[in-house]
Amino acid sequence: MRYFSYICIMDQPKIERMLRLMKMLTANTSYTVDDIAERLDMSRRTIYRYIDTFREAGFVIKKSDKYIRLDKESQHFKDISQLVHFTEEEAIILKRAIENIDDTNLLKQNLKRKLYSVYDNKILADTIVRGSNSSNVHALIEAIEERRQAILHDYSSAHGSVVRDRRVEPFAFTTNYVQVWCYDAEDGRCKLFKSSRIGSVELTETPWEHKADHHEGFIDIFRLHGEAARTRVQLELGLLAYNLLIEEYPLAERDLKPLGEGRWLLDTEVAGMAGVGRFVVGLLDNIRIIDSPELKAYLKEYMAKNAL
Repeated sequence: MRYFSYICIMDQPKIERMLRLMKMLTANTSYTVDDIAERLDMSRRTIYRYIDTFREAGFVIKKSDKYIRLDKESQHFKDISQLVHFTEEEAIILKRAIENIDDTNLLKQNLKRKLYSVYDNKILADTIVRGSNSSNVHALIEAIEERRQAILHDYSSAHGSVVRDRRVEPFAFTTNYVQVWCYDAEDGRCKLFKSSRIGSVELTETPWEHKADHHEGFIDIFRLHGEAARTRVQLELGLLAYNLLIEEYPLAERDLKPLGEGRWLLDTEVAGMAGVGRFVVGLLDNIRIIDSPELKAYLKEYMAKNAL
């Protein structure tokens, strides 16, 4: 098990890159080194270095003309396949386990991201996305993997007042495939589109034309995004608020500091007041707003509207 000993001493990002490369080298489609470099955003030099690592670890590398593959008959590959392949029974158990995780829990995303390295995206989508959204998510996954433009037919705007088609370049999903990041050529910027608001997805033959402009926007710890300026929020949390925060919003842990005596400081930036406001309003007796006039104004207006 020379290969397993080797990967144990590598950093996780490198392991993930090598596993993605291994996935491409064993796919049904044949790729050239240039194809792989473009799809994985790696240099040719890095790819050749990883291929040499596979070869040194005992894998069999096959070349045919300009195409390169990893031989699935290699004993090391069979060993890994046994680790990452699920039987039908195992797949059912895995699906049930993932479905039982609350949709708001980022654990789902963490599991999905780790499995992405060694398993098919569309199979993983089946464990999370069900119903009418499933076919649309599969089409979007294909658009991302093949770097093609897509048409979102009958997309409904946030307030439902406008329903129309959108020609976009999908390039990334948010947690649990709820939303997809796309470059909207018509607006000339990257936007989030909710999967549930898409009528149907049509893949085009047109490749991405704006890859350099693809970027995921800011999403705060309360999973809200926005294009306006970020706002700093400082809260002092009691034990109850602290526990609920890290359970419901695990990313908040990076912005928390202990103050002692069962108190914690949350110092973070938010895209808007709605997310943090909903959290605070249910825990007013366990949270003290230290420095956030915008949040105080939002809560005052919210409580007036809701007669709290």
